[in-house]
Amino acid sequence: MTAPVDYSTYLVTDSTPGILGDRDLCQVVEAALQGGVTIVQYRDKHSSRDVVVETAKKLHDICKRFQVPFLINDQVDVAAEIGCDGAHIGQDDLGIKQARELLGPNKIIGVTASSVEEALQAAKAGADYLGIGTVYSTQTKKDTKSIIGPSGVRTILSQLAASGHGAISTVCIGGINISNTQQVMTQSSAPAKSLDGVAVVSAIIAAADPAAAAGELSSKVLTAKVPDVIQAVARKTPLSHNMTNLVVQNFAANVGLAVGASPIMANYAEEAADLAKLGGSLVINMGTVTPDGLKNYVQALEAYNAAGGPVLLDPVGAGATAVRRSAVKTLLAAGSFAVIKGNEGEIQTLHGSTVTQRGVDSDSTLSLAQRASVVQSVARAHGSVVLMTGVTDILSDGRRTFRVDNGHELLAQVTGTGCTLGTTISAMIAAYPHDTLVAAVAGTAMFGVAAELAAGRAEVRGPGTFVPAFIDELYGVRKATAENDSRWLSLVKISRI
Repeated sequence: MTAPVDYSTYLVTDSTPGILGDRDLCQVVEAALQGGVTIVQYRDKHSSRDVVVETAKKLHDICKRFQVPFLINDQVDVAAEIGCDGAHIGQDDLGIKQARELLGPNKIIGVTASSVEEALQAAKAGADYLGIGTVYSTQTKKDTKSIIGPSGVRTILSQLAASGHGAISTVCIGGINISNTQQVMTQSSAPAKSLDGVAVVSAIIAAADPAAAAGELSSKVLTAKVPDVIQAVARKTPLSHNMTNLVVQNFAANVGLAVGASPIMANYAEEAADLAKLGGSLVINMGTVTPDGLKNYVQALEAYNAAGGPVLLDPVGAGATAVRRSAVKTLLAAGSFAVIKGNEGEIQTLHGSTVTQRGVDSDSTLSLAQRASVVQSVARAHGSVVLMTGVTDILSDGRRTFRVDNGHELLAQVTGTGCTLGTTISAMIAAYPHDTLVAAVAGTAMFGVAAELAAGRAEVRGPGTFVPAFIDELYGVRKATAENDSRWLSLVKISRI
């Protein structure tokens, strides 16, 4: 596998009547993939080899349609025969070296680990990921060596990081379900390493609605990752290079500082090549469009693309004038963007719709489903994470799509809050580069919760008193999260679409 693997919502199948019932496994797995499962492991210890091969081929075809990796448990020879994405092996199964010889260098090999010793040995031997557990007792796996709980997972993660294996992907398994997923991921998190996801069996296979269960589980996993993103910003203090309009520069700089970034407001593109080397991100905000400004944007975009730094585009008022529509086309043709953020009218303009905007404002004319479809389409077309802001914010990377329902109406009464959301997200994507969608969702949720907390303050009477309270709450959320206090996370409203 050359593309990064998303281990966040990991489905392990079970074909036994007590879990699957009389349903068709292929139909259940397909529904789970529709709901948001990101990787599938076929486990069948009871059927004949012929049945396993036949079922594996069907499941592999289904997973390929969803562009989701498909692995086979234990039976590495079957994985090699059907040419799937890899295999998962236990401590008593074929060794990693032999599995690699059978599968080849580019296939995924996962290993079960129940102790620090097993985890370190597998990591050293070249495992691509670890399945850590058993976390809690479970009816689907009887031969568990021990129940290690979240604290045992945390110990293993800590030792992996301390031993130089912090980059290996990890999921936990055993008794994980929708009700405990977020708690398990939070309690298992070590200072230098967190879980990449959770592996479940009956939580999806036995669910009355596998698609809904997968979607809810996916939302819980993403919510649990929000503190990881904010803590990454606090640790790294990433540069947030803003090329933005004069109206919001001061506000954006203060918001950047509040969320833990190191903001710089620099519209002169000759500085971009040097700034891009500092490992931060660039925000291109089209609030003020001039011929010279557009040239600066293009030059800075090229510099950050060359350095590998993420760039966020805020196509302010993209549908308002012919000049702005032309500017957006120029920018999209000039380079690549990690994130494109805009309101409904702006994103519709990028989608090719003819939208009349009054300046930077946008009236909503689309249903939630239509908005999600537009966001997904724009994300696929440009290879970017796309955020369409509104009462409900919608984010997608073209494959995964989430909604965030945090925020407050006072945000719409203050100039530049949309622009400063771009600054906030720029810090997140710079500090958490391995999953831009997760980083963007985290920044959006943090921004919205801070607005809710600020609006609820007794001293806030309107827009004028809201702004300083809002900056204070952004700072407070960042500080609390950096100190492992995530109580505010109970206010986050993230769900998969």
